[in-house]
Amino acid sequence: MTGNIVFEPAVSLETLATLGEGHIAYVKQIRSEDVPGLFPQAPQIAPGLKLFALHAADGTPIMLTDSREAAIANAWSNELETVSVH
Repeated sequence: MTGNIVFEPAVSLETLATLGEGHIAYVKQIRSEDVPGLFPQAPQIAPGLKLFALHAADGTPIMLTDSREAAIANAWSNELETVSVH
């Protein structure tokens, strides 16, 4: 034995990537300058604004709003559980 420790996750990376799909979402604060990269179809927004994006568990952007509460309400209305991420 060489003393090297090898970690093998109990869950495959593919399974981990789809965990919570269709059931879990998260809210992320973003700057208006980040909107075109996340929401290419969105109209041009003035720079310097603080916005909130609702994302699916896999990171796919779902909706954009100027209020964290509105993003959470949208998640609830679509039967998505919101979780905190840091």
